[in-house]
Amino acid sequence: MTSYLIRRLLLIIPTVFFAISFLFLLFFTLPGDPVTLLAGGADRNPNPVTIQQITERYGFDDPLYVQFENYWKRTLVWDLGHSYQTNRSVNSVLGDRAVASIRLGIWAVLIEVVVGISVGILSAIRRYSIADRMTTIITAGASAIPVFVLGFLLQYFFAVLPGPNYWNWPEWAQLRTSFIGPNTWALFFIPTGEQWRYLILPAITLASVSTALAARMTRGSMLEVMRADYMRTARAKGLRERDVVTRHGLRNAMLPVITLIGIDFGTVIGAAVLTETAFSWPGLGSAISESVEQRDLPITLGLTLVVVIAYSIINLMVDVSYAWFDPRIRLGKGGAS
Repeated sequence: MTSYLIRRLLLIIPTVFFAISFLFLLFFTLPGDPVTLLAGGADRNPNPVTIQQITERYGFDDPLYVQFENYWKRTLVWDLGHSYQTNRSVNSVLGDRAVASIRLGIWAVLIEVVVGISVGILSAIRRYSIADRMTTIITAGASAIPVFVLGFLLQYFFAVLPGPNYWNWPEWAQLRTSFIGPNTWALFFIPTGEQWRYLILPAITLASVSTALAARMTRGSMLEVMRADYMRTARAKGLRERDVVTRHGLRNAMLPVITLIGIDFGTVIGAAVLTETAFSWPGLGSAISESVEQRDLPITLGLTLVVVIAYSIINLMVDVSYAWFDPRIRLGKGGAS
């Protein structure tokens, strides 16, 4: 187990290096001059002295390989630089934005786990029933609808129409279309007061696709497990159907599902770009989107670096969890076997 963990941790290094290096090089191949943007934008004629000062200050006059080397030297000591636009340190932006993204991500994963697994199990147990057919239709639709389209539809039907100009629902039932709200939380992620009205729509939007995939994967895995010999043996021993499903079926069917959920938890922050932008949620996703639009390289690279590291570590935790869900799996000198 120890050697396996060490090897996997070492693999994170080249993964992070190549991902961030690719973004760094891509920045200098995209259209647009960052110096001109920093000096006031392409629509203006900036002073040549200002251009020279910006070029020297940010090292744009150095060869590309020198800029690349200097960036990694700073990154190794966790100096992620300062924003080109606001001059704020990337570490400061990360501290402000990461909290909002983590809270939104936790709720999206909770929805995926509770709703996705429950619906998948119900659909598998009642195969070919009306509930099963409805589940198939709904999950197929949820997987096909683009996130930003679903976000705007939810805003319209659950926040705009219930308002005073249309259906005039009670104030407590009118959800909010955007922003983070009063920012009041208990135990870090539990919304208090009016906070839930701002959280529920972006959380459902972010969780929609992954919940549909979790439900379909749980259904398929449960159907395969329920045909196994040990399930028939458990029933023959006189165990209740509930115990057969939960104690014998569910645990063995969870391996592919736990992989999906674990990877989703690692990618939900980075995948929240469209959701956070649609709802003006001040998280890492919207910050990355804004920085790409503004050609703010330090923000883009710094926040993406954190997302890549988080994804790699959570992916490692998912692999290690296999041994708990299935005792037949052992992680030793030979890796997973």
